[in-house]
Amino acid sequence: MRVKVDGATLHVEVDGGEDSPALLLWPPGTCTVRTWDYLIPRLAERFRVVRIDIRGCGESSPAADPETQYTFEQYAQDACDVLDHLGIERCHVWSQSWGSRPAMVFCAFNPDRVISAALYAANTDPADVAAQRTGTRRAAQLRREAGIEPIPIPAGLTAHRHPDEVAPAMQAARKFDLSTVVGKLAMPVLIGTGSHDPNLVSSRVIAANAPNAKLAVLEDVGHNGMLEHPELALRTFFEFHDSLGT
Repeated sequence: MRVKVDGATLHVEVDGGEDSPALLLWPPGTCTVRTWDYLIPRLAERFRVVRIDIRGCGESSPAADPETQYTFEQYAQDACDVLDHLGIERCHVWSQSWGSRPAMVFCAFNPDRVISAALYAANTDPADVAAQRTGTRRAAQLRREAGIEPIPIPAGLTAHRHPDEVAPAMQAARKFDLSTVVGKLAMPVLIGTGSHDPNLVSSRVIAANAPNAKLAVLEDVGHNGMLEHPELALRTFFEFHDSLGT
């Protein structure tokens, strides 16, 4: 599905029944809607799942004005416009890694539209990419030793129609102080972060300062639990929603 918004045309995919509660997914940085392919069949049994390639990434068009439209505020507005297009008033949110950054902005700016948020690998600080890679390798080793088989990397995970636009789109992280919105996350929030993810330091701070948040540490997981250990990521997510009665 193609949805026209201010200054861009977004690639959107929707799965699940129209009468199910809506779930808006935010993928990791430089990744596409394909991030969630492994989990979609089970998510769609319970939710109406909405996936969006942010402008400049995946199959979405570039921003008409890169300076003003590659921002978290714009990505949050784009999500609102997509929800409006689909006739969705309120939704749950699930995000992973870099995607938790615009997801936090979306939730804080639109609290009336957000029922709950699961923010995986959430971080308000600059990313320590080297430490993320080290932690991810160590976690992978531990999972291998435990006999946990990895899933195949989803086809098209980092395939972009406009590859030169991806880096500018990611620069949104430099334009917004996420610490200013943590206290505005009043909806039920799950922070799900890997035990070997350096983001865990910031995740603990977010969980302590968001008014209605709890932290789940994903054991033997690095920076990207959705792809590293999807069964654990999904089980933790469903347990959160079981507690909410979703």
